[in-house]
Amino acid sequence: MKESYPVIEGAEAFYKKGNDIGILISHGFVGTPQSVAFLGEKLAEYGYTVYAPRLKGHGTHYKDLERATYQDWFSDIEAGYKYVKEQCSSVFVVGQSMGGTLALWLAEKYPEVKGLVLINAALRVPGYEYLRDVSAPAYVDEVNPDIKRQDVQEITYDKVPVAAIHQLQTLMNRTPAKLAQINTPVFCFKSTEDHVVPPASTDLILRAIGSEQKEVRTLTNSYHVASLDYDQERIAEETQQFIARNTRGLGYKRTG
Repeated sequence: MKESYPVIEGAEAFYKKGNDIGILISHGFVGTPQSVAFLGEKLAEYGYTVYAPRLKGHGTHYKDLERATYQDWFSDIEAGYKYVKEQCSSVFVVGQSMGGTLALWLAEKYPEVKGLVLINAALRVPGYEYLRDVSAPAYVDEVNPDIKRQDVQEITYDKVPVAAIHQLQTLMNRTPAKLAQINTPVFCFKSTEDHVVPPASTDLILRAIGSEQKEVRTLTNSYHVASLDYDQERIAEETQQFIARNTRGLGYKRTG
């Protein structure tokens, strides 16, 4: 789809050229690369090549989001993966919320993905379930982003198209069937207090995924958008440790 509105300042995709280990980072539903920028900057400081694309309909206007489909979002993340793979020999994929869901789809299609880092990956959004079988109203008001910190703001919309919510629900509903086919090492973060996605979504992923190497870390001081919350330093550090464990012996030069 072609977007009709300009990109909001600060919501742009970002790319940091580093070494031969690539990290693709996906933001979540109604979010933008701004929500994962801190994580991307920290990982770039370790020397990695980092790319965070902006998904269609996000970071412009909610009327663009209304016309976007989950296939558009997967196409964006797939194009991002191919771009990073051209620059790097190994690629890890990190996803916040719906970005984690898209990361699972990517790993199912591309088994060569070196590792997954999922941050409150979304398989259910209970707050949207009343809209599952309705088309009216066309838009619902968006509540404040689910962030425990009071000193940060996420770039998002004040309205969410119901059509886009239906696309998100379709994406989530089709994800569990893919999990058994995924063998990529997976490292999950889940917030104990998440007012958007139940922590049970992460539990389901870990039970059903085919990966032999799977780990989970519990975040006790962040809500749903943990990449912008109090635990963001910890997420960056433990993501780096996971990547380091899965690249030992490959001859890559790392910094940090």
